[in-house]
Amino acid sequence: MIHPTALIDPSAVLGSNVSVGAYSVIGAEVEIGDGTVVGPHVVIEGPTRIGRDNRIAQFASLGGAPQDKKWQGERTELVIGDRNLIREFTTLNRGTGDGGGVTRLGNDNWVLAYVHVAHDCQIGNNVVFSNYSALAGHVTIGDWTILSGYSGVHQFCKVGAHAFIGMGCLVGHDVPPFVMMANEQQGRPRGINSEGLKRRGFDATRIAAIKRAYRTLYMAGLSLPEAREKLVEQARESDDVRAMLEFLDHSERALAR
Repeated sequence: MIHPTALIDPSAVLGSNVSVGAYSVIGAEVEIGDGTVVGPHVVIEGPTRIGRDNRIAQFASLGGAPQDKKWQGERTELVIGDRNLIREFTTLNRGTGDGGGVTRLGNDNWVLAYVHVAHDCQIGNNVVFSNYSALAGHVTIGDWTILSGYSGVHQFCKVGAHAFIGMGCLVGHDVPPFVMMANEQQGRPRGINSEGLKRRGFDATRIAAIKRAYRTLYMAGLSLPEAREKLVEQARESDDVRAMLEFLDHSERALAR
């Protein structure tokens, strides 16, 4: 399962049935869970913890030092969950001391070719990163989000669950759950991700409540405080609207409007 040309540090811990391809380098303080496949020419630096049954393609670079001038060599780590697909030439960097110390990728994500995930990002589950999409530092991505090709998210932004970021869209503000962003130099809201919600089993009643909340937030001509008051009323009858409201209340950057 381990190619004879692979270089594995004696301190690395590999689970059962782990495969490591030709010329790959596994550094110190790396842990790889059972059943994970590491392709050829992959570099994994530690401290990095990788879960079970991941698939890591050739030329990926995981656990590299954060690209942040404030980092002074403090011990930080990259944590990757289970069943992720990580394709060619992806880069996932470790965290920084000032940013919490951990870059985290959850479970069942697709990270396609040439994707970059910077230091201290927190990524949920079932997220799709299309080719050439990128996150700056300290970005939070909710579950089931899709980032289309060539999209990018500014540092410290939050993108809520089930959002859709369109091709080439540059996100510079927080994006509420369920919202679809389209490209106009900088991304702007363009409805909700209704097709994605249908595929995930959201029924017509749930989607209608989310659409109503979207219209309140973006189309009713209300200020943000006025829209929030309306959303409080709508949230009494919808857990999904309540999730949008909680996102607004925890947003630290200006909201995408």
